[in-house]
Amino acid sequence: MPGFELFGDLERNEVNDVLKSGVLMRYGFDGMRNGHWKAKELEKELQNTFQSKHVQLVSSGTAAVSVALASAGVGAGDEVIMPTFTFVASFEAIMMLGAIPILVDIDDTLGLNPEAVEQAITAKTKAIMVVQMCGSMANMDALQSISNKHNILLVEDACQAIGGTYNGKPLGSIGDLGCFSFDFVKTITCGEGGAVITNKKEYYLNADHYSDHGHDHIGNDRGAETHPFLGYNFRISELHAAVGLAQVKRLPEFLEIQKRNYTILRDALSQIPEVTFRTVPEGGEESYAFLNFFLPDLEIANNVSKAFNENGVDACWNYYNNNWHYIRKWNHLKDLKSLYSISEEVKQGLEYLQTKTFEESDHYVSRNISCLIKLSWTEDEVRNRASKMVEIIKSII
Repeated sequence: MPGFELFGDLERNEVNDVLKSGVLMRYGFDGMRNGHWKAKELEKELQNTFQSKHVQLVSSGTAAVSVALASAGVGAGDEVIMPTFTFVASFEAIMMLGAIPILVDIDDTLGLNPEAVEQAITAKTKAIMVVQMCGSMANMDALQSISNKHNILLVEDACQAIGGTYNGKPLGSIGDLGCFSFDFVKTITCGEGGAVITNKKEYYLNADHYSDHGHDHIGNDRGAETHPFLGYNFRISELHAAVGLAQVKRLPEFLEIQKRNYTILRDALSQIPEVTFRTVPEGGEESYAFLNFFLPDLEIANNVSKAFNENGVDACWNYYNNNWHYIRKWNHLKDLKSLYSISEEVKQGLEYLQTKTFEESDHYVSRNISCLIKLSWTEDEVRNRASKMVEIIKSII
């Protein structure tokens, strides 16, 4: 991770196909494109990759979450349960629909704590959105049981976990809807792009129409298409889809490299008794895009993180002090700093953030170090990196 590290002729050839046709838009212009339909081809490839009946490409992972929720009817005043540890896009995508993000604690999987989810359900709860952070998964059996018990949607934000599996099923394909990001720093990239996946045809058709201004995509004359309902522009371009089409064909190659590099690092850190690792639920396999481990306390984690940076061990973070990935510093959310007026429903729905504390999330995030696994590392570079990480941690502990 990320796929751009290994761009090659396959990506260039797919992009050149689009440039030769001159058609950069995924819809229409049938006569000009010489049979090239990159977005359609990528959707078919992703159906196989995700073992899912339907795939709708969109412009980003953030768009994928909004489109997925909208396609299932989530909207104004509805509550969507989400974790405290994620990217800011998670709550942005919910609020874009006028819905209310309800943040709850994580557990040692670094994903949603099922007990916290159960306690947060109200009459307004429309969906549970599990975020498969840093290449792994939450306790999916427990979350699926809660979803079924209360007859509410289970939506998977698997933007950071392409290639991970749970009981043999790709992450993203377990819930009612799955969401993926193909931005520039994901394991496979389109530059910018995302996807909604589902086995439910109704949700797919809604996503297909909603992401293109409500177009029904019936017939061969785009100007004559009808609009069954309101929609917006979350389209992907043929150029972006072309890059993704090349990248998805290389996913097995990327995952193999990630697993090799991850395993070398983890085996080395396992020598240190004070280092423990995130829990991966039984039956789960990470995508190996990140290595996540816990240290004894926040002070040690901060010191290790600082020493890593000072000694050339890049791409390792302690998210506790991060502005983008943890509730603690999301002041723009807590204070509702917006360019436009926020609805009273959402304002009232988010008042809980003024007093709510998340001690369990603090317990895990404060001690966690998350290390990106690069595809471009040679095996010797990874082994040298592992030795340096062990040396630094031992010197601080």
